[in-house]
Amino acid sequence: MATLQPQHHHLLLRHRAPPPRLRLRLPTRPPRPHRLLPPARAVSAAAAASTAALEDFRRWLSSQGAVEGKAFPAAVPEGLGLVAARDLPRGEVVAEVPKKLWMDADAVAASDIGRACGGGGGLRPWVAIALLLLREVARGADSPWAPYLAILPRQTDSTIFWSEEELLEIQGTQLLSTTVGVKEYVQSEFESVEAEIINANKDLFPGTITSDDFLWAFGILRSRVFPELRGDKLALIPFADLVNHSPTITSEGSSWEIKGKGLFGREAMFSLRTPVDVKSGEQIYIQYDLDKSNAELALDYGFIESNSSRDSYTVTLEISESDPFYGDKLDIAELNGLGETAYFDIVLDEPLPSQMLTYLRLLCIGGTDAFILEALFRNSVWGHLELPLSPDNEESICQVMRDACKSALDAYQTTIQEDEKISQRENLPPRLKIAIGVRAGEKKVLQQIDDIFKQREEELDGLEYYQERRLKDLGLVGDNGEIIFWET
Repeated sequence: MATLQPQHHHLLLRHRAPPPRLRLRLPTRPPRPHRLLPPARAVSAAAAASTAALEDFRRWLSSQGAVEGKAFPAAVPEGLGLVAARDLPRGEVVAEVPKKLWMDADAVAASDIGRACGGGGGLRPWVAIALLLLREVARGADSPWAPYLAILPRQTDSTIFWSEEELLEIQGTQLLSTTVGVKEYVQSEFESVEAEIINANKDLFPGTITSDDFLWAFGILRSRVFPELRGDKLALIPFADLVNHSPTITSEGSSWEIKGKGLFGREAMFSLRTPVDVKSGEQIYIQYDLDKSNAELALDYGFIESNSSRDSYTVTLEISESDPFYGDKLDIAELNGLGETAYFDIVLDEPLPSQMLTYLRLLCIGGTDAFILEALFRNSVWGHLELPLSPDNEESICQVMRDACKSALDAYQTTIQEDEKISQRENLPPRLKIAIGVRAGEKKVLQQIDDIFKQREEELDGLEYYQERRLKDLGLVGDNGEIIFWET
């Protein structure tokens, strides 16, 4: 589960200029110093945690007051998960985790990390908790969270952990640019805290903390934190965070809540419920986030779904500063809740976002159409642009979008047909399955966008434009579309 938002890097489209081809150089890794964490290994039922570690974790939960009579942690195909100890009806509470077990801002403030950095209040919440996580790992058996830390995976299938060779499988995708951007962001945050906190407090971090260690902590937070716990509420919830995702769970309601317990309800408790009936011995699942795309699922958790509603592509449109009407267009965009740059998420088999065509028309205004940018029309121009403005303007938006789609599709190393053929092979590695699913999904959406604007090009002569609508409003067009001349 995740709450941390990635820095998206999207294809940028500007009017009258083809979008730049996406060129990314994958970072070269420097020689690795001694690591705080043991070498990473893929998560599997066998490697996720030893039987002894699971037993220690269960005993720790019981000793700390976490309810464990209805569900227990166990090795499952995903790695670790929660398994029902008995038949459970829908809405049954399966885990209650007291706040003293959470790794959150309060835990940071009460720790050595908090004292070393003034309570942690000056750090981003995720950075402070990541440092706490690394500090507790460094403490080993002395950490109060030691049994929990022992079962955490050293790696997931999130794209932030992929090798350079594996990342080549998503060449040309928005997922690759986002992944590289996220890793650069984490590296930048690491460099900031390395000198100020880590190196300045060697008593807290006796071993060398590397950027890979810091990336691991980031990945743990990204994959295990419940989505609604963002910002200052960010928290790792041991035991509850073992619950896995299932695409068959489509409930919109939350499967958890934070409530008071104990005398006068003063003790905060994280309460996890099952959203469906579960049989004894079956795994308990929840829905992580219905709105995430496959690229986001791959980045956050290291899996995707075979569901067309998860296939999407983000088109970024921008009013160029070199546009002679830049100021007027920006003013109109801002009056209507948009800005110099606008992002539109396009989902496979769904219509284009409602404001996308309107913004495109604004972006492509030029020549004789520029009259509509005058102050006289300022409060009504957006409504006019919701419908075709002129043949030239409508043709321009089609050309801009089709050129952009072609440029984006050319950046991929395979075709949709080739991806489908590869996906039919047996025993594909999990990360290759993710790569094929994401890149094929993006290409299908791009092809859908191109088809939409190709069809629109073919219909240009049959569309009704602003001048015709204006003449109709004035009563100067007959029933058959002919212009009526009035004699005085």
